[in-house]
Formats: sequence, structure tokens, C-alpha cells
Amino acid sequence: MKKNAKIVSAMVALCAAMGVGIYAFLSNGKDEPSEIVSSEPETIQTTEEQTTEEYHDILPKNWAEMYSYSASDMGMTQKAREWHRRNKDYIGWLRLDGTYVDYPVMLDPGEIEAGDPIYGPEARVPNSFYLDHAWDMSYYRDGAIYMDCKDNFSGADADQSENLVIYGHNMANGTMFGSVRRYRQDPSYFYDSPFIELSNCYKDYKYVIFAFLITPGSYNATDFVYWNMEELDTKEDFDFYVDHCKAKWMLDTGVDVEYGDQLLTLSTCYADYDNSRFIIVGRRLREGEVYGDLSTIQCREDYKKDHPNGIEKPKPKTEEKDEDTEE
Repeated sequence: MKKNAKIVSAMVALCAAMGVGIYAFLSNGKDEPSEIVSSEPETIQTTEEQTTEEYHDILPKNWAEMYSYSASDMGMTQKAREWHRRNKDYIGWLRLDGTYVDYPVMLDPGEIEAGDPIYGPEARVPNSFYLDHAWDMSYYRDGAIYMDCKDNFSGADADQSENLVIYGHNMANGTMFGSVRRYRQDPSYFYDSPFIELSNCYKDYKYVIFAFLITPGSYNATDFVYWNMEELDTKEDFDFYVDHCKAKWMLDTGVDVEYGDQLLTLSTCYADYDNSRFIIVGRRLREGEVYGDLSTIQCREDYKKDHPNGIEKPKPKTEEKDEDTEE
């Protein structure tokens, strides 16, 4: 996508990025479980089955008159139509197998002036509203899963941002993006859950994870400002992004990534003391690749030299028998 000049200042983006870390620290606490014990999310307070009347109690009475949706030539999906009636910021649905990540995604509204009739009395910097608001716009300490306000995830693939960035809190109970810690606690978990599903209002997209890493989350600590790198129009910008991911990745997944691929970055907090982030980066599946089948994923040529069978989970090492041991 050919980008227009960005008008978002560095200071505003910095405040938004730092806000994620500060809030997650306050809500998540110091203790982080080594594994997720419960089988269901513990803190989700609202569900898709809520009635229209309940939403009317949350949203302005003239909600339907203030905002409406219009379908593209491709047509908005029925699911998107229903969610758009609840919140105009609904941009799609995110699902990551083997984790609690199965949530609606809101598009951050950007800068909000004080006294806004929809978003409330407080002024907001970009990428901050859903830090402490649920998808229904009610106050909620866990926030919501939301896409960066600078991203374009429209119906036309050619117009979409080359890198979609989605944020969520690192909740101690595993909800929001808390459960993605599994990948950094045990990098081999990639082989059990390497795929991501992301839908917009028009169709579904499939991705394969190619990197996950810990990286600084503030301008003064890094030149890899992933939260401000959505439009990777040039090969130089694209390669810069991918090379940074490879330089710090916790596992060489072998997944081939080239200029022209569409990327998806999931971002959550890692540590408050250095404002660091844990990010998972995937690329959209190519023609011939099959969601759920890692053997169909194209891998790098250099990776194939040591992995002639392609991308597959390494077999556990077996202990060698002592030659003097009797059968």
C-alpha cells in the first residue's frame, strides 16, 4: 500500500507505547505463572450472546443514528454486520490455536478530544482508549484486543497495510494476550501452534508465525519501532523489519519471508522495568500453503540444507545405551 504522509507525532506514539507497558504492569503484577492451569478464560465479562437490550444500556441511545456501516463491493460478512451494530470500531476477529486468543478486534479510534459523545469525557492519545475499555466501550481493567489506529485493514487486499499491528495486555490469568507467553517459555511450542487466523469485515486470512522475540518498547531504546512500521512499502523497509525479527528471534522457524508478503504483529508487554515487549510476527499464507499443515509451508533455502524434510517438530533426543549394559 502506498502510504500518505503520517501526521502522528513521535511523542504521541511514544506515550501510547509506554502506556501499554505501565498499565499492564499495574494490572498484571510481578508474579507470572509458569503455565496456564485453567481451561477457560477467567476475566471475560461480556460475550457474543449478550442481548441487544444490554448493548442499548451501554451505548448511546442514538447510536444507530450516529454511526452506520456500508458494505464494500465484496459485501460485509454477517458476523461483521452484527458486531458493527454493537461497536463501529469492530475491525475483525483474531484466533490463535492453543491459546486463549479468540477475540473480536477493535480498531483504535486515534486521538480523542475531551467530551466526545461516543468515547466519553476524557481526552485520549492514539492507541490508548482500549487499554482500559472492553469491546463494548464499557470500562474494563483488562482492556480489549485492538489494532493500531494507523493500520488499514479494508476489504481490498491491495490497500491493506503491509504490517498489521495488534495489541493486548499480558494478563496473569492468561486472558487477552497473556497466554501467548507459552511461546517464549518454551519456543518449541511453535510446532504445536504455528498458525494465526485473522478476519476483517469481509473475509478470513490465515498466517504462519515466522518469529517471536522480546524487544524494547520505547523510542529511546531502539531503532526498531515496530509500533510505527505498518506501511512497509519499500523492500528496504520490509527487509529492515524482518531482519530485526530474525536477529532476536527465540527460534529459527525456517519459514520463508520475502518482500511482498503481508505481515501480522501481535504485541504485548514483557517487563515494566525496561518497558520491553514480547511480539509474535506472522506472514500471510501463500498459494499452495495449507492452514494447519506445517509441511506445506515454504521454508528458506538455507534452512532446507539442515532440514531436508522441511519444517517439522524435532524428535526428542533418546538416551544412548551403554554398550556394557545387558539386554
